[in-house]
Amino acid sequence: MTQQFARRARRTVGTDKRHTWWMGVLAAVGATVAAVAVFAVLLGLIDMEDGVIRIVNQAIKAGAICLGVCYAVPRGDTAGIRRGALIGFIYMAVGVLLYAALSGQHLTVMGYVIDLMMGLAAGGLCGMIRGGAKRNA
Repeated sequence: MTQQFARRARRTVGTDKRHTWWMGVLAAVGATVAAVAVFAVLLGLIDMEDGVIRIVNQAIKAGAICLGVCYAVPRGDTAGIRRGALIGFIYMAVGVLLYAALSGQHLTVMGYVIDLMMGLAAGGLCGMIRGGAKRNA
C-alpha cells in the first residue's frame, strides 16, 4: 500500500491542473485583448506611422504568446518546447482566422505562413526557457 502511494505521488508531483495548453492560449488571448485596448487608446492620443503600428502589433503578439506559455508551462517541464510551440501555433492560427474573417482583408499565403511560424518559434523559445528553469524548492 505504501509503495503504491509513493508511485502515485511521484507521478503527480509538479502536475498542476491549470498547466494545460488551452489555458495558456486563453491567457495569451486575454493579454492580447488588454494590450490592444491600451494601444488603441494610445493611437487615439498620438499619431503613429504605419511601421511603428506594425512593430507594436508584432510585439503584442510575441508578448502575449510568452505570457500564455509562462502560464501553461511549469518550470522544469521536460515538454516545455513542445507545449510552448503548440500554444504559439494555436494562438496565431486563431488570430489569423479571426483577422481574415473580421477584417475582410486577406494576406498572401506566405503572410499567413510567416505569422504561424512566428507563433511556433516564439512559443517554442519561451517554452524552452520556461521548461529549462529550475523548479522552486
